[in-house]
Amino acid sequence: MSVILNVENWSYTKVNQYIREKISEGETEFELHRVNGHRYLFAGIKQKIKAKILGVPGLDLGCFMSGPDIYVYGNVQDACGNTMEEGKIVVYGMAGDVIGYSMRGGKIFIKGDVGYRVGIHMKAYQDKHPVIVIGGKTGDFLGEYMAGGTIIVLGLFSQHPEKPITGKFLGTGMHGGVIYIRGELDPFFLGKNLKISPINEEDLTYLKTILTEYCADMDENLESIINDRFSKITPVSHRPYGNLYAY
Repeated sequence: MSVILNVENWSYTKVNQYIREKISEGETEFELHRVNGHRYLFAGIKQKIKAKILGVPGLDLGCFMSGPDIYVYGNVQDACGNTMEEGKIVVYGMAGDVIGYSMRGGKIFIKGDVGYRVGIHMKAYQDKHPVIVIGGKTGDFLGEYMAGGTIIVLGLFSQHPEKPITGKFLGTGMHGGVIYIRGELDPFFLGKNLKISPINEEDLTYLKTILTEYCADMDENLESIINDRFSKITPVSHRPYGNLYAY
């Protein structure tokens, strides 16, 4: 049985304190109703729990977490998944800026569009490999200073069909990891010291693995997505600014 909470009149501090108390009592499933800007939900939680959120959680949903699976039936505000270690956040709506900031592991799946600087400072270490899948389109500076992990942009479920699939300065300062873009990408939108390549069989196998899970969560058809062309963006150098101040 889930712990069901109507948090409409609760402060975010009270919500977070109550959740921690229930987890310490052994509860593993939560359902939060009428969420409206409540910040830091499930922040730092290490236990393997499952949560459904109905509404719009505030800043830093799941920050520093390393266990929960969170499903948001609405949009999310900025910094969702900030520095998360493990677990999964599934958003059945849109997301704000700096999603997955310094993300170190786990997965963030977003149905719609996202804001600016998503995936900034993402990194991978040993067996931790963070993944962000964006079903819609992105703002500027996607994957800025990215050091590891994977970002996949599908451009399918967007409120702005007239716009390019990504904003400008994609991958600025990127020195690790990989970004996959469904369809063609105009090099104009790339940051410096990056290259665009067609995907190979290894890439396709990896994309199928990630997108199979994404489509299962989003109730979408994998074949209609995976059969389209993808572009692969990787850094030319692991030290993109190594000679910036050299004389």
